[in-house]
Amino acid sequence: MTKTAFVFPGQGAQVVGMGKDAYDTFEGARSIFDKANEALGFDLKTLIFDGPDEQLKQTANTQPALLTVSVAFLKLLEGSGLRADYVAGHSLGEYSALVAANVLSFEDAVRTVRARGLYMEQAVPSGQGAMAAVLGAEREALASLCEAISAEGSAVELANVNCPGQIVVSGTAAGVQAVVERGKDEAGAKRVIPLEVSGPFHSSLMKPAAEQLASILAEVEMKNASIPVVANVTAREEVAGSELRKLLVEQVYSPVLWEDTICYLIEQGVDTFVEIGSGTVLAGLIKKMDKSVRIISINNISALEALQVN
Repeated sequence: MTKTAFVFPGQGAQVVGMGKDAYDTFEGARSIFDKANEALGFDLKTLIFDGPDEQLKQTANTQPALLTVSVAFLKLLEGSGLRADYVAGHSLGEYSALVAANVLSFEDAVRTVRARGLYMEQAVPSGQGAMAAVLGAEREALASLCEAISAEGSAVELANVNCPGQIVVSGTAAGVQAVVERGKDEAGAKRVIPLEVSGPFHSSLMKPAAEQLASILAEVEMKNASIPVVANVTAREEVAGSELRKLLVEQVYSPVLWEDTICYLIEQGVDTFVEIGSGTVLAGLIKKMDKSVRIISINNISALEALQVN
């Protein structure tokens, strides 16, 4: 019995022009972009299609933009007859998963992620936080190094456990710089690459943003999931709306356990992963974990048409 998971990308997958072919071709996609503009009160659609790139990259714009594109393609997939047994999303992508599972309405989700992006940008003054991608290190060794550096007074933590050999760390600028300097010798890293980001996401420094987000989410209706959602914070499935609300708040300052999420889904018998939205970042991560599973990326109309032919 084959099982399918729909997975949704997070920040970093954005590109100017994403989703335009869907908007131009299908009324169902058009309605999602138009709903986003209406819910937010500004022209997100034009920013997505025409840029400028610098403006699209701003966290408070990137988050609603990626959500909108993912949900537009999700709407088109509904016509293909393909159904998900599970859903999951990487960081911001978890909101797309919650729309797919009928936990959140699209309008509530797009307003919430716009606020989430603003709060995340504002949580730590510019230059005080940082993130870096660590390649080739063992997870336990890197966690131990982060604990040692944090104990010395410069907080740094695991932020995204993406796949074996690819982990992102986040924290104070000094803490991340220490990982850059010591990662090879003390954690066996092959490379440590500083990332261009506007804050130390998924670290304890984001707790002020989480508190603000909690007050927004308290006002938003969150239903029980119609499809099990595998949450970033726990890498386990959840259906209760009240629990998913709590996990969204924790997610802001907790590591994204993506490797664990994919392993859990494979353990549940998932053999087909459908990445919905911009880019192929998640497809690349999943391939590194298990080459035997089927991975489909729905990020343009031709991919959608190929799926319907199959």
